[in-house]
Amino acid sequence: MPHIKFSYRYRDSANYKKFDFVIFDNCMGVDLFELETLINSKLIDGECFYATEWGLPEFFTEYVDISVDPTWHEFERVAYTDEPANTLLAVADFMERIEKANKIV
Repeated sequence: MPHIKFSYRYRDSANYKKFDFVIFDNCMGVDLFELETLINSKLIDGECFYATEWGLPEFFTEYVDISVDPTWHEFERVAYTDEPANTLLAVADFMERIEKANKIV
């Protein structure tokens, strides 16, 4: 079963961008369409999310100024890959974190 690559980026207020990705082991056989549907249902304004809420590493551009720059990241895409997993977070746990994100308690 191929792994799942989640690609995302940070864009500061000057439109400088930095890109990264996380590769999840997909031993549970999660369907890519199901994952992407869940992700899209939880994005802020259809493209943004808070990386820490989803259990992902935060990263920023070199000259980020949190007083004017956003603290969210932008979802790019998910894809199957044969590259090795680079996180211990299971894709099922990742999906659970996405489900819980942005819920008003």
